[in-house]
Amino acid sequence: MCGITGWVSFGRDLRSEQATVGAMTETMSCRGPDDEGTWLSRNAALGHRRLAIIDLPGGRQPMSVETPDGPVAMVYSGEAYNFTELREELAGRGHRFETDSDTEVVLHAYLEWGDAVAERLNGMYAFAIWDSRANKLVMIRDRMGIKPFYYYETSDGVLFGSEPKAILANPLAEHTVALDGLRELFAFIKTPGHAVWEGMREVEPGTVVTVTAQGLRTTRYWTLATREHTDDKATSIAHVRELLDDIVRRQLVADVPRCTLLSGGLDSSAMTAIAAAQLAETGETVRSFAVDFVGQTENFVPDELRGTPDTPYVHDVAAKSATQHQDIVLNSDELADPEVRSKVIRARDIPMGMGDLDASLYLLFKAIRQHSTVALSGESADEVFGGYKQFFDPEARQANTFPWLLRDGRQFGNDNTVLTPELIRSLDVPAYTQDAYNTSVARIERLDGESDFEWRMRKICYLHLTHFVRLLLDRKDRASMAVGLEVRVPFCDHRLVEYVYNAPWSLKSFDGREKSLLREATRDVLPESVANRVKSPYPSTQDPRYAVKLREHAREYLASPGHPVFELISRDWLAGAVEVDTPQITQFSRRGLERTLDLALWLDMYNPTLKLS
Repeated sequence: MCGITGWVSFGRDLRSEQATVGAMTETMSCRGPDDEGTWLSRNAALGHRRLAIIDLPGGRQPMSVETPDGPVAMVYSGEAYNFTELREELAGRGHRFETDSDTEVVLHAYLEWGDAVAERLNGMYAFAIWDSRANKLVMIRDRMGIKPFYYYETSDGVLFGSEPKAILANPLAEHTVALDGLRELFAFIKTPGHAVWEGMREVEPGTVVTVTAQGLRTTRYWTLATREHTDDKATSIAHVRELLDDIVRRQLVADVPRCTLLSGGLDSSAMTAIAAAQLAETGETVRSFAVDFVGQTENFVPDELRGTPDTPYVHDVAAKSATQHQDIVLNSDELADPEVRSKVIRARDIPMGMGDLDASLYLLFKAIRQHSTVALSGESADEVFGGYKQFFDPEARQANTFPWLLRDGRQFGNDNTVLTPELIRSLDVPAYTQDAYNTSVARIERLDGESDFEWRMRKICYLHLTHFVRLLLDRKDRASMAVGLEVRVPFCDHRLVEYVYNAPWSLKSFDGREKSLLREATRDVLPESVANRVKSPYPSTQDPRYAVKLREHAREYLASPGHPVFELISRDWLAGAVEVDTPQITQFSRRGLERTLDLALWLDMYNPTLKLS
């Protein structure tokens, strides 16, 4: 796992731009603390920061191969979990390797198959190849969008990077956020390709972007396609387990310490149990880590989202699978610390307003990094197998919008009302969201003979797998790479995603519950308590002192009436939210305060030009 960046210009000689390329590369030092490198030619400059995972002595980047027609150079971030098989196939075709790294395998695979290399990879990846033979840049991103990848077109080429900050370090990139960027920021729908910053785009998941002197072209090598599912229940359950066993085994490969993220839910527990059993075959013990909050288990109060605390279930799994387990226990001072909030915003380059959910994830990863370099996560199983409450909500099923927005609005209210009335009118977020929904569902293919109900559920599954999961994957990547921790997501293996997506909803929920296929496929390795547990989202602190801290910090901005945050946030709303003296606070007010503080810090840190008309 690494950070990549680069600059392609068909109108200038980039060999004199070492300082700028070095500055772009340095922005991602957290993503790659182990090594750095740059590669410059007349029309292309590449930068790389390395987090060494496989072949620690080898695998340095940028990596290049000299051909009779000129060099081919690459910067690569991620992991190809099938690199061993690809290496053997390429060796049989005459390729010779100097390292044991998957990076070199991917580079030689490009030399052999060109852009079609993307179709042969199993993994999480974002990489760019400068092919001087054709004077072109090729950028490729994994199917599910696990690894981030951004680009910014210039008058004579393109800038690119793993994160916006690498692009923004180049003087050619404007630091501007217009109304459309703010719409994307506040809509919580993760529109494919949108990057919030004006002029910047994401390399969309499952695409190849090619840049030549004639311009930029995007081609799609993978989509979430509709296919008939012909397997019966028993066969489907068996195949899910077969896939999971293979996926986890592949993703445990590393030359550094690895661990699992354990929440006590079905997803992370199943993944941890399978990993523990596989490592036990060679006498190893898996390490597991969980997040908790001071006093949370003892004083837990059930609510609509979370009916039980995580810790008892975490410990049940750790005991049954004999993991080397550690709880990372956080307190409210840490969660509300402005310095932690600043680090989260710096990691994400935008203010997402997720408050303690982001802060606790960052602090969890920071603590894990002291012991491990690679972690396996249960992220995305809810999207793949149908785990969220909105999958079962009659109103959400019928609504012609993103189903999580309906449930969020019911739970938290419309938190965009914390914005100024003028901005609310200018943004018209509901219209933006509806347009995005209509565009997305128009891409879905209906199966011949599919019932209206199954068609409705297919659309809900599709939206979660092409929008919602990308919000969570981006959050996971940024928080983990901010501390140099590689997080792998077994449930995002495209083979599993394709198979389960096309299983009818009646099969996904055959026992009337969420994630029926996953539960039955892994029941043999789970404690009974976990197998029967109702879905509980990522934990959030219930300590009222956290809300008190939020109000204290918000008052500091009220004391600065000229702060640019009030171009976005209603001063009247904020004044009312901080006036309350009791430690209790509504979920709506808490989210509004978190959003305000994130926006204020982001404005201070990035000083963007806001185009509000």
